[in-house]
Amino acid sequence: MTTTDMPVVSECTATGCSYNHDGCHAFAITVSGENGHADCATFIPLARKGGLPLAIAKVGACSRADCTHNRDLECTAPGGVRMAPGDGGNATNCMTYARM
Repeated sequence: MTTTDMPVVSECTATGCSYNHDGCHAFAITVSGENGHADCATFIPLARKGGLPLAIAKVGACSRADCTHNRDLECTAPGGVRMAPGDGGNATNCMTYARM
């Protein structure tokens, strides 16, 4: 996988994120988190919508080194990643995260 082949954000159902309106409109997201959660570090909880009008968001970085899809802090998930509202106080989680 090269940097031009970053996986897309194939789905995001987080309604409280400024980048999510009819899909994720961030240029790229960062997956982070701790304590077994893979959170979207790009989540911005504002009423104003932002991002690029025609963006297909990609996974720009992933700090979850314990994920089976993580190679050298880059996501290699086939078919992209799915993001959804988080649990346990986390705003948005990567639902594709699979702990090693």
